[in-house]
Amino acid sequence: MNPLVFIHGWGQSRKIWWMQYEHFPHARFIDLPGHGQADAQPLHTWTTQLPVRKPAYVLVGWSLGALLAMRHAIAHPDRIRALALVAGTPCFRQRADWPHGCPRATFDAFAEAARAADAALFGRFFALMLHGEHIGRQQYRNLARQAIDKRHPPTPAALREGLELLRTTDLRAELARIQCPVLLLHGEQDAIVPVAAAHYLAGHLPRAELHVFAPAGHAPFLTHAEHFNRILEEWCQNL
Repeated sequence: MNPLVFIHGWGQSRKIWWMQYEHFPHARFIDLPGHGQADAQPLHTWTTQLPVRKPAYVLVGWSLGALLAMRHAIAHPDRIRALALVAGTPCFRQRADWPHGCPRATFDAFAEAARAADAALFGRFFALMLHGEHIGRQQYRNLARQAIDKRHPPTPAALREGLELLRTTDLRAELARIQCPVLLLHGEQDAIVPVAAAHYLAGHLPRAELHVFAPAGHAPFLTHAEHFNRILEEWCQNL
């Protein structure tokens, strides 16, 4: 099986993948610059953590990580065996010609909270990530305790840079350049990246396969971990 590299989303760390650690013991779980235990470097330096030798690798990107994975596949197609995009979208924020993005009011509220260094920001964001899930309060607390790296919060600069990338990136015109196999994994009740974005990707990526989890929100790899891991593993084995 080709090497797997997992890329987390905005404001999180590699800890978010804790339910994938055991299932994919040989995978690489990276911290983006300024997140988790990574040094505070510009966001684009995340690629220095990728394997430098063949075989080509599979990038598993979630949310912001999915955008980074797609950009890397467009720029360096020879290095990528395949992409697995979790809660992926070619254009994160809603625009006049793009109704399938994160609602502007939601995005702007989190951007303002990040600018103000609001201590409650990540609790609210985690709650929105799990919107639509049928889980109890104790399970929610357990997931949050395991998935959020409170000892190593992201730097303010990393949060700002990530938000700017999410605000400005639009890959719709470049999707046809992604010629590798792509697995799309999305929660039907995702309140941050609407599932319509995944259906758009499925219709515009040349070699895409879509799996929708229901009921599920923005992080199906946490709330539907067993199903998620099985789908990803079987897909990778068949590449």
